[in-house]
Amino acid sequence: MRPLLALMKDHTTVLLFTALCAILWLLPTGFEGSRAPTAQLAKAEVIAVDNADLRQNLIVRTGTQELEVRFLDGPQQGERGRVMNPLAGKLELDELYQVGDKLLVEYRFREGKPHLAFTRGHYRLEHQLTLVALFCGFLLLVAGWTGLKALLSFFFAALMLWKVLIPLFLHGLNPILVALFVVAALTASVSFLIGGLNRKGMTAFLGSFAGLLLACILAQVFAPGFHLHGAVRPFAENLLYAGFPHLDLTAIFLAGIFLACSGAVMDLAMDIAASLDEIHDKKPDLGFIGLFSSGMAVGRSVVGTMTTTLLLAYSGGYTAMLMNFMSQGLPVAQILNMNFVAAEVLNILVGSFGLVAVAPFTALIGAVLYRASAIRGADRADMGRERPVAPASGARFSELVTPESAPLAQGSEQAVGR
Repeated sequence: MRPLLALMKDHTTVLLFTALCAILWLLPTGFEGSRAPTAQLAKAEVIAVDNADLRQNLIVRTGTQELEVRFLDGPQQGERGRVMNPLAGKLELDELYQVGDKLLVEYRFREGKPHLAFTRGHYRLEHQLTLVALFCGFLLLVAGWTGLKALLSFFFAALMLWKVLIPLFLHGLNPILVALFVVAALTASVSFLIGGLNRKGMTAFLGSFAGLLLACILAQVFAPGFHLHGAVRPFAENLLYAGFPHLDLTAIFLAGIFLACSGAVMDLAMDIAASLDEIHDKKPDLGFIGLFSSGMAVGRSVVGTMTTTLLLAYSGGYTAMLMNFMSQGLPVAQILNMNFVAAEVLNILVGSFGLVAVAPFTALIGAVLYRASAIRGADRADMGRERPVAPASGARFSELVTPESAPLAQGSEQAVGR
């Protein structure tokens, strides 16, 4: 009966989050009309290149590369057109194209023909879709049904970020509250889809969210001493000039701190919750102290590696920046005092605080939930067990004799008579 009930809960949870993904997919962001209504995106192939307007400046080029392309999809499929590729002299932004390259082109119509067409980079969507398909197939091959639920939680997280978090930020809602709501939804999806709608899932959810709530509080407590502005993040200042001067960039930056560490926090909480579930299954009579100690033992083993993981995850993208600082011989004190480096230090340390706190939080919550369940189970067992009824005062010995015990009773009476 219990396996069937657990299976029904599992399928119900999967159907619920599948329905939520469908709703989020259809949910408009409110910014679909920001682009020009006549703008079109299409895949195109370069068939001719004109580099006459390009100028070489040391290792970069400036000017405009003119291309002749053949459209491979869209309303103009099969037709040819002229496309401009303006270069800004920045290697991280500029791309040069050759005959045979596949591009993403943005253009507008005028008199039924493409007009003002510009390149939007090499066409990478097919390779991205291939990589996504390979990842999904590999995950399903390795993890089976659990892998399918992991994919569902992955897509739910992506949709929550794109359809809920980003639009609400742009609309000017409180970034901290919005991020807490989104993090709670993501934590619930991972905890209950992977852990199940049971004590294990609830332990992982409550432990994760407690750690993230601590990270949120610490970010707001320590941020003023760092004197950081939210514009320290790439592209943040651009929002102020793009029609969103009302945005609180600093609050958005702080919200990103506990949002960024939420994945590692959920990982640790699920490890401890799964361990406690297995321990309770093998030793259901284990007390609160034993459960808590076991959860902390698992947490200590995982925390050491996960803290290093956060350091590597945050600093891995800044390798070139650190190389630049070292090549100039800058003192470590000066490097750490720079605003964007200090922002990463705050990010790493506050996220690590939340990660470390998850271990005792999850162990404590799990010990309470599993011990309470064991006590309720023992109470139900006691209530279901038959208890002997005391004989009424003055009842004769013969009245208490049952047919099964009659021979024994007769022998006892004879012994008494003797």
